[in-house]
Amino acid sequence: MKKIKIVAVSYLNTKPLLYGLLKSPLAAQIELQLNIPSECARKLKSGEADLGLIPVAGIPELDSPRIVSNFCIGAQGTVRTVCIFSERPLEEVKRIYLDYHSRTSVELTKILLRDYWHLSPELLPAQPGFEDEIGGETAGLVIGDRAIGMEARFPYIYDLGEAWMAHTGLPFVFAAWVSNKRLDADFLCQFNEALENGVRQIPELMYLLPSPAPGFDLQAYFTENIRYELDEPKRLALEMFLKEISTDSYHLATPLSAPVVEFQNV
Repeated sequence: MKKIKIVAVSYLNTKPLLYGLLKSPLAAQIELQLNIPSECARKLKSGEADLGLIPVAGIPELDSPRIVSNFCIGAQGTVRTVCIFSERPLEEVKRIYLDYHSRTSVELTKILLRDYWHLSPELLPAQPGFEDEIGGETAGLVIGDRAIGMEARFPYIYDLGEAWMAHTGLPFVFAAWVSNKRLDADFLCQFNEALENGVRQIPELMYLLPSPAPGFDLQAYFTENIRYELDEPKRLALEMFLKEISTDSYHLATPLSAPVVEFQNV
């Protein structure tokens, strides 16, 4: 039997979902690859993967995007691992490096700067090692595991999940399980059961994972900062965000007059 090719984000926040998949009967039916978010989106778009946990800004680039799970990487307020770090207050910042790992966080930063903070610093594309260039009038958007522990280095931290909630009153979805084609309904049912079991087994998983930084509270991160259920408020937030980024400046495979994403058997 041909295995389903799955690509997923390689960050700490995906571990409960991956744990559920790898402990389920589906483990023998899937081929799992782990990559940074931008590479996950690229592989799904190119057809190198059948299904992916991808940054949501990549959804409009797909020909036939379908969200196929009730689980996601989301936040309802403070997320901790998607932040702008700075030595100065944001209104004094003249430049911000934008993390190259994920377009979702980059686009979210642009929206918040324009509509929430009402600021227009120069936005710089980042390269590997840019975290060491943050200082003075130059801030930096850092996402994922590299953000863990950085709060000890900088006096000003702007959490994008918290800022989005203050701006919209809604949670945020950073990554979702997306397919670019219709998948078997029985497979998706088992897939969602596996993800649900993984989230349910977070207390067990905690014993297997080392803390990524001194004093970092894994339990709080998995159960308070990261919200895995793709509930109705998150769906509303996702649609709002996708509409915000669906402008003429992007090449969209999905026409703007049509729904940006379809939910398959969710």
